[in-house]
This record gives sequence, structure tokens and C-alpha cells, in this order.
Amino acid sequence: MSTQVHSAEHAHDEHPTGIKRWLFTTNHKEIGSLYLIFSLVMFLIGGAMAMIIRAELFQPGLQLIDPHFFNQMTTVHGLIMVFGAVMPAFTGLANWMIPMMIGAPDMALPRMNNWSFWILPFAFAILLASLFMEGGGPAFGWTFYAPLSTTYSNDNTALFVFAVHIMGISSIMGAINVIVTIVNLRAPGMTWMKLPLFVWTWLITAFLLIAVMPVLAGAVTMVLTDKYFGTSFFDAAGGGDPVMFQHIFWFFGHPEVYIMILPAFGIISTIVPTFSRKKLFGYSSMVYATSSIAFLSFIVWAHHMFTTGMPLAGELFFMYATMLISVPTGVKVFNWVATMWRGSISFEIPMMFSIAFIVLFTLGGFSGLMLAITPADFQYHDTYFVVAHFHYVLVTGAVFSIMAAVYYWLPKWTGHMYCITTAKWHFWMSLISVNILFFPMHFVGLAGMPRRIPDYALQFADFNAIISIGGFAFGLSQLIFVWCVYKCAKGGESVPDKVWDGAEGLEWTVPSPAPLHTFSTPPEVK
Repeated sequence: MSTQVHSAEHAHDEHPTGIKRWLFTTNHKEIGSLYLIFSLVMFLIGGAMAMIIRAELFQPGLQLIDPHFFNQMTTVHGLIMVFGAVMPAFTGLANWMIPMMIGAPDMALPRMNNWSFWILPFAFAILLASLFMEGGGPAFGWTFYAPLSTTYSNDNTALFVFAVHIMGISSIMGAINVIVTIVNLRAPGMTWMKLPLFVWTWLITAFLLIAVMPVLAGAVTMVLTDKYFGTSFFDAAGGGDPVMFQHIFWFFGHPEVYIMILPAFGIISTIVPTFSRKKLFGYSSMVYATSSIAFLSFIVWAHHMFTTGMPLAGELFFMYATMLISVPTGVKVFNWVATMWRGSISFEIPMMFSIAFIVLFTLGGFSGLMLAITPADFQYHDTYFVVAHFHYVLVTGAVFSIMAAVYYWLPKWTGHMYCITTAKWHFWMSLISVNILFFPMHFVGLAGMPRRIPDYALQFADFNAIISIGGFAFGLSQLIFVWCVYKCAKGGESVPDKVWDGAEGLEWTVPSPAPLHTFSTPPEVK
């Protein structure tokens, strides 16, 4: 018995080094860093695909690639940016910050945490490998509508389905971990209405993930059986219904877009008070607004489907429900502006990204409100107007908030301050280029240019050249970001405990959590 105890103690004392340290780590900070590095790599790969798309669309006519490969690029670009860049980045931030914000020693389920990260690289390796196989990768859009993904796709659909399953398993495990950590490991005295808003937004996001990821798993499984096992869920010839696919997919897909923006709201709600030197205006209304957005996200899915021939009552319901969801979002924007109102604002890099987020995300929200109007949507549907809308929400929304978070917390993570000049170059280049890239898309969309098409009519040529130049400028700007983060991680000017010059004390909405030794780690379940 004593030998067993001794060997267990000995094993506990061993600290693996090199590659083993990262493979077997259960430390929330190291796993957070792995998620963030992985999402950065995926962001650059997905961005390279966007560059291929924009190079093809620089001029009318077919220049560089054939239409089938163009469709593969639009599909895999979307899948990588959603599941490989934005979601893992938010999960990385959650891993890093949630235990520290609630005064927990680590995430509640550290080994599951390690597992949920390490299956991700394999999922994306499978997805990207399919591009190099016979027939090429998936070419049916990231929404993989049937019958494009069932009847008219190649055999690499199976790889796509397998990859999506693995991503979903990773997301569900990450979400369970977040919920268990927040519910069970809060420091003594940290009541629900004292949680930092980043923690609140992630808690609600985690419930959304657990609710909708199985729906996505069901959709891809039905695609798989339709294609390979003779079922006909979505095949009209066998009594199935291709429109049913869209209902199932968007029942996942609409909460999914809120999964990609709610943590961003939490980040902005952390940064804006810090650099306004004020408490967040309307804390409780922010919590209730986040919860109502999460609830409403489940009853608006069919606004993606106005053109499928729904009954009029259905179209009216989804139109009004979609308009309703803009109310809690408006509450949030009002609260951020009210927090800045008469504050002692300093325009540090995270604050600049946050203000850009508020303005441009609101613009994306307004174009979303236009798309919510059913008769108008008949005109906008499947045009570049839709592309402009969701890129304003996801690039100047989710991606800008992730960059704001990195610039905000990086000094705390590394102990070094990044080069402010380099970061400012990154901000201004990104801000200007992202608007050159996405703003003209509203106009070509309103003029009728369809999305996901590698060629277009001559009248769109000038606008597309401008859009592509903006795209290349935005892509190159992100290399400045990579350089800035790399230099900071390698070393630099040391920072004090309170990084942000007197503002840092407002980073928490509660007094600093109790020191770790004041509460015990829960015993392992036997």
C-alpha cells in the first residue's frame, strides 16, 4: 500500500517537459494558450482561402481557379473561420480568464479540457486533407444544404461529416467544463450577480452550445446516411424533404451565430469600463439582455429561409421575432455608450478596438434588421448584401473583440507590454481595410450580385476591384498582429501588476477573489 502511495506521489512530482508538457497539460492557462495559438493558425489559413476568393473576383471572367475549386474555397473558408478560428479563440479566452475571474484554482475538469483541445487539430487536419484528395474537398457552402451535400457531392463528404462531428464533441466538452467550473468553483461570496460579465456571457454561451451542437450532429448524420446508406431524409424522390434540412440546420445555425458573439459582448463589457474609469452602466440589464438574446436565438431560425415558400403566418412570426432580438442587443449598445458617457476615457489599443466594435457591429445589426423584413429579404437573399451583413457582425464583431481581448490581457499573460506603435498600425490598417473590403459589398448586393459565384456581370467590376484591394490589405494587416504578439511573447518592457495605469482595478466587478489557499480543491470522484 505504502509503495502505491509513494509511486503516486512520485508520479505527481514529475513535470513533463518539451512536447509532452503540451500534450498532457491540464493547466487552464496552457490549454488556453493552445486554443489561442490554434485559432490564430486557422485564422491565417482561412484568411488565405479568402485571399484566393478575392483574387478570383478581382476582375470579371475566370482567371486563376476553376469554379469547382472556388466553391471548395468558399465552403472551407466558412467552416474554418466559424469552427476553427472564432470558436476556439473564445474558448481559449474562457480557459485563461474564467478561473482567474471567479477565483478558481483551475477549470473543474482539467483532463477533459486537455482532451477537448487535442481532438481539434485532428478534425481540421481531416477537413483540410480532403482538399488534396481525388475530387477535392467539400464544395457545397459552409451550410451544406441538401441536395448539394447529399446527391451532388463527391465521396469526401464523409471526411467533412467526420470532421464536423469531432469539432462538435470538442465544443460540447468545452461547454460542460465552463458550466461546471462557474457553478461549482466560484470563490466564497461571489454570488451570481457579482460575476464579471465575461463569465456570464460564457455561461450562457455554454448552455447554447450544449443545446445546439447535437442538432448539428443530427443534421450531418442524416446527410451521411442519405449519401451512403440509402436513406432519404432530404431526398424528395424517396419521400424526404430538402427544406427540412434547412430547418434542422438553421435551428443549429442561428444560435451558433450568437455563440460567436455573446463572449464578444462580455469582452467589450470588460474593456469599456476599464478605459472609461467607470463601473459598467446597467450591469443587471446586461445579464438579462444576454439571457433574452440566448432565448430568442432559438425562435428566429427560419429568417434564413424566407424564400423557401413558408406560409405567410410563419414569415410574419419569424420577421417579428427577428426584429425583437434587436431590442436586447440595443440595450447592450446603449449601456456601453452610457458607460463611456462622461468617463475619463483613455484610448489604449483595446479601447480602440472596442469602440470600433461598437460602431461597426451596430452597423452590421442594422443591415440584419433590413434582412429581417420579409418582403425586402426576397430582394437581398443570396446576394452580397447578406455577405456584407454577416461579415460586419463576425469580422468587425467577433474578430475585433478577440483582438481587443488579446491586446487587453496579453500584458497580464506574458508580463510584457507589446509595442504600442506596432499595435496602432495593426488597428488603423485593419479598421480602414476592413471597411474598404466589406462596405462596398452592400452596394453590389443591392444591385443584385449573387454570392458564391466565381464570375459576375461587367457592371460590378469596379466595386469588386476595390473590395479585393481592401481584402488583401486586411489580410496583410493581420501579419502585423502576428508579429506584435510574437515579439510580446518573446519579451519586452516589463509591466506592473496593474497594467492599465489605475484603470486595472475596475477590471473585476467584485473585489479581488480570495487567495487560492482559502478554499480546498474538491476531492476527486471515486
